[in-house]
Amino acid sequence: MLRLLSLLLLLGTGSALAQPAAFRVTEFATGLEHPWGAAFLPDGGLLVTERPGRLRLVGREGQVSPPLAGVPAVEAQGQGGLLDIALAPDFARTREVYLCQAALVQGGALTRLLRARLSPDAAALEEATPILDATPPQAQGRNHYGCRIAFGPDGALYLSTGDRYVTKMRAQRLDDLGGKVLRLARNGAALADNPFANRPGARAEIFTHGHRNPQGLAFNPWTGSLWEAEFGPRGGDEINILRPGRNYGWPVVTHGIDYDGSKIGEGASRPDMEQPIHVWVPSVSPSGIAFYTGAAFPAWRGSLFVAALNPPGLVRLTTEGDRVTGEERLPWNQGRLRDVLQGPDGLLYLLTDQARGRVLRLEPGTSPR
Repeated sequence: MLRLLSLLLLLGTGSALAQPAAFRVTEFATGLEHPWGAAFLPDGGLLVTERPGRLRLVGREGQVSPPLAGVPAVEAQGQGGLLDIALAPDFARTREVYLCQAALVQGGALTRLLRARLSPDAAALEEATPILDATPPQAQGRNHYGCRIAFGPDGALYLSTGDRYVTKMRAQRLDDLGGKVLRLARNGAALADNPFANRPGARAEIFTHGHRNPQGLAFNPWTGSLWEAEFGPRGGDEINILRPGRNYGWPVVTHGIDYDGSKIGEGASRPDMEQPIHVWVPSVSPSGIAFYTGAAFPAWRGSLFVAALNPPGLVRLTTEGDRVTGEERLPWNQGRLRDVLQGPDGLLYLLTDQARGRVLRLEPGTSPR
């Protein structure tokens, strides 16, 4: 029987948060090692990646499968490994899935995007094929891979890549795919109408640049805009709305400082660089994000949920159009949260980034008194 944890939401800032909601947290699935990304299948099953390099299927009752066959080898060092997963928009017909991983190639490690098919019995990946490498590879360091995948209303695939930590200025270079959000066709090719498609010396795959380590990507279902969550250094975590061809500043501008306390770049802003719409100082270490559209929590509809690693917990941002209007923190210290997603049942599912990782589920609870 699943262990039940009862929790109450804490009041946050902003008028939209005046009425606290209540929920309970159930332990939906256990026995996972550093789960990182997840995607719901049409039948309600949940594909979950484990950073060491495994992919598992969690059934509708929380049962965890053996590792699926056919998963390519990954570079499971530092922050690398098997990271995000997303279903193709026409998965019901094609059974196509996309995975993001850290890969070791000649010259070092890089972020890699793969395309595969899920076998009819959901026990294996078939024809797993790399379709894009975020070159150049980097010999030093195994951090800041980014690696979130989102499909847009335009049918394009969007992929975040990190700056790989060692050489910050990779994020500003337009001949380098590190520290970017890419806009791709489903075969990994650049789209002809991308903002840098015709600029000499620039990579045509780039949609936006100047990113440090973006691990949250979600389209706002009401406005169609692409929202991104990004780790700052010491302070300066960001929520950005991504516009084609824009420069989001890292490492020239940031609201954070370096880990040794020294200044980074030129300051917090510059006229030719985009400002985030929401900043955390000190940090919350934002990873996966998801907009809530369900009916199980009517008061939460329209909120952006952010999985936070440090301090561990869940952050709810209230929104109006493309603005953040308030913030609510839901701490329970049940472990670092790597991802959050809405299930087909309208409930919220959370991945805990732990060696004994779990999938937690938020369900409606008794109203607070």
